Amino acid sequence: MSLINEQVDHINGLSLHTISTPKFKTNTIVLKLLAPLRKEDVTFRALLPYVLQRGTKSFPSSTSLRQYLDSLYGATLHVDLSKKGENHIITFRMEVANEKFLSDSTPLLEKAVKLLSEILLSPLTDHDAFNQEIVSQEKRTLKQRIQSVYDDKMRYSNLRLVQEMCKEEPYALHVNGEIEDVDAITATSLMDYYKKSLETDKIDLYVVGDIEQELVKKHVSQYFQITKQEYSVSSSKQLDVDKATAVKEKEVIEEQDVKQGKLNIGFRTNVTYQDDNYYALQVFNGIFGGFSHSKLFINVREKASLAYYAASRVESHKGLLMVMSGIEFQNFDQAVTIIKEQMQAMKNGDFSEEEFLQTKAVIRNQLLETIDTAYGLVEIIYHNVISLIDRTFEEYLDGIENVTPDQVREVASKIELDTVYFLKGKGDQS
Repeated sequence: MSLINEQVDHINGLSLHTISTPKFKTNTIVLKLLAPLRKEDVTFRALLPYVLQRGTKSFPSSTSLRQYLDSLYGATLHVDLSKKGENHIITFRMEVANEKFLSDSTPLLEKAVKLLSEILLSPLTDHDAFNQEIVSQEKRTLKQRIQSVYDDKMRYSNLRLVQEMCKEEPYALHVNGEIEDVDAITATSLMDYYKKSLETDKIDLYVVGDIEQELVKKHVSQYFQITKQEYSVSSSKQLDVDKATAVKEKEVIEEQDVKQGKLNIGFRTNVTYQDDNYYALQVFNGIFGGFSHSKLFINVREKASLAYYAASRVESHKGLLMVMSGIEFQNFDQAVTIIKEQMQAMKNGDFSEEEFLQTKAVIRNQLLETIDTAYGLVEIIYHNVISLIDRTFEEYLDGIENVTPDQVREVASKIELDTVYFLKGKGDQS
């Protein structure tokens, strides 16, 4: 029996993904709009969803919209931005009670689908522009969101690593856009961008819950009418392969008024989600730095007592591996040396059977926990849209289970150090 029962239909300019499951007592609706990461667009896209959620023609204020959500048994609405590979994704997420479990027969799912379609397709406008006051308010808030990254040194150091590592690549752009581009956006120019995005974005709508798929299709066909061009997801795989031949290790040291050093190291994996050896990369990362039993945690933090934290993560659609650690300024050289030693150990296959098996078990449990939430389930299967493949969840689990130690060594051999970034205190002489 399949763990995820996904049906895909193409309706009125979007792809509808219905996942019928008795696991959840609420219904979750997730709308994703995907476009290439581009400097000229990224700040518009970062602003747009926050303006759209402020009101529609039927609910012309945040208050009236939130009151309506409350009337739907406390339905919730959230927006989010992310980047996967060279793609920028806007996400709207709604959660609503399932009327099957209520004595009231209010068609909550239909009302939620209709409301989400209004938020996307019937926004609050003033002539042929968005509401000026709302745009101004959201521009101020966007600046604060961008600035907050610079105030949080852990996030800032990760951003700076990516900026240095991917200087000539779209992936260097921040998900929230560029602060210097915010002021130039007007209510009219944002409306122009909104119309363009509706025509050209890849739009996917996910409905998850104890639902009837044909009924969902009927509601979506009725309320979502989108005229669009054909969209092609941008694959960054070729870019990474081309760049891999020219990777030159570089070191960037920056000084700020900080109390703790931030050491971030970026590697090129030359492997992305669509590759067959992606499973081995996941196991590699689990042994190397993904978990509390991993080499980085044990050797950098526990044994050498060099770091407050030490971990690694994979950017699945861009082919990057990022190491993050917080250290005392004077421990920079020693920490870099030990991290490089752990990478070399992985390339040599220097890991125990216990580490190998424990990592596979933890990854499996993590995946199963992820699909225990509706939103996690959507994020797992959305990887297929980004990577242009059709990998089932069972294939993912089997792929992890079938990884061999030799495959982990082989995938490790492809990994190349690109950039060492260190944020240290002003005037520090270490």
